[in-house]
Amino acid sequence: MAKYKDTIDLYDDEGKLLKSNVTIDKISPLVNKGTAGIIDLTKRTVAVNFAGIEEALKTGKFGGKSNQILGRSMSCSCVKDCDALAAKIKEYVQVEAGDDTKITKVGGGKMILVEIPTARIRAAATYDCASTAVAAATTYALIEQYKVGMFDGAYVKGAVWGTYPQTMSMDGGNVVTIMSIPQNNEGLGYALRNIPANHAVMMTHRNAMQAAALMSTFEHAGEFEMGAAIGPFERAQLLLYGYQGLNANNIVYDLVKKNGKTGTIGTVVQSLVERAIEDKVIKAGKKGKSGYIFYETKDPMLWNAYASAGTLAATMVNCGAGRFAQAVSATLLYFNDLLEHETGLPGADFGRTMGVAVGFSFFSHSIYGGGGPGTFNGNHVVTRHAAGVGMPCIAAACALDAGTQMFGPEATSKVYQDTFGQIDAFKKPMQAVAKGV
Repeated sequence: MAKYKDTIDLYDDEGKLLKSNVTIDKISPLVNKGTAGIIDLTKRTVAVNFAGIEEALKTGKFGGKSNQILGRSMSCSCVKDCDALAAKIKEYVQVEAGDDTKITKVGGGKMILVEIPTARIRAAATYDCASTAVAAATTYALIEQYKVGMFDGAYVKGAVWGTYPQTMSMDGGNVVTIMSIPQNNEGLGYALRNIPANHAVMMTHRNAMQAAALMSTFEHAGEFEMGAAIGPFERAQLLLYGYQGLNANNIVYDLVKKNGKTGTIGTVVQSLVERAIEDKVIKAGKKGKSGYIFYETKDPMLWNAYASAGTLAATMVNCGAGRFAQAVSATLLYFNDLLEHETGLPGADFGRTMGVAVGFSFFSHSIYGGGGPGTFNGNHVVTRHAAGVGMPCIAAACALDAGTQMFGPEATSKVYQDTFGQIDAFKKPMQAVAKGV
């Protein structure tokens, strides 16, 4: 029996129906196999950059740009020997033959994707066992493949692990994961929310709606992890995930299509209010002395989901028209400001999205001179407060950006497209979640 009566139809990024009459509990990270699969792969998948390791050993550059041992050079044909190295890494990483360890060659051997066995995650307290196991296995595979002596082993370790343990993270290393190290999570349950928007943009190959869906999946799974989806709050979180992140009832797509050619933030507000009235989510209430109509709703959680879907649509219309990501903070603010003035009802996340937008404008435009929204994540002090509905908009804006950021997706996250972006669950999360219902 369904936990909630709310039902939605799931549509893809082209407005095509994927699954109809889905009760919202079926998209929960705790239940949906597609959503759970994305989270599982996020924790278990590690990219190894063989081309980077080969270059580091050749040049003596270990642990980043400024660290180089002059006159130090090792000739290791890691890309050429990719298959042999991958076989050794798999042998070391797997727990038993035939388990779910998987290695995928990328770019003709320049990189590999390693999915560590579930048994390692199950036996660990945190997800960093994926990067440590793969880094250790890669180090030993290289030493064994090239018969590296005891006095040169440290160089191989430096090429793989970077500056760890001199630094907490693997700075300059050639092992890449989607999530940051646990020590960078500034609160309980923030691991999945500590993923930059640019990563989602690249993993979905710059598809705005898919990028929003992937970021929404990370954000709402994080909300569940931090205890924000307990009791009545669970329904609110699932409605937000469905309507904004997964284009429930095709609302986001319809709003963008209707306003994309000549629309503005203001016309998206009008379209959203019209849709909410048509769907009987809100209705006209009392009229003030000035003639102003106060709208009312019997379901604030559902209205919140509509407002959040509208915020994403307005972001795509505005940032898509200008091909600039920088306008996302202003869109988050003024779409919801206009919406509140139009209806008398709260904006997305009951006003917190507007709060995020004010601080976000300052941090991305003033103090840092427009460094780029794509580097922000849900763990950031500025963007964390809108419970899962701010970051999807930022990801969509960065997907539509045509190069206005100082730190664009290709500059910060190209490796994520080349590696994790080759996995369908990351590339097309909307389809993955629908399939998992």
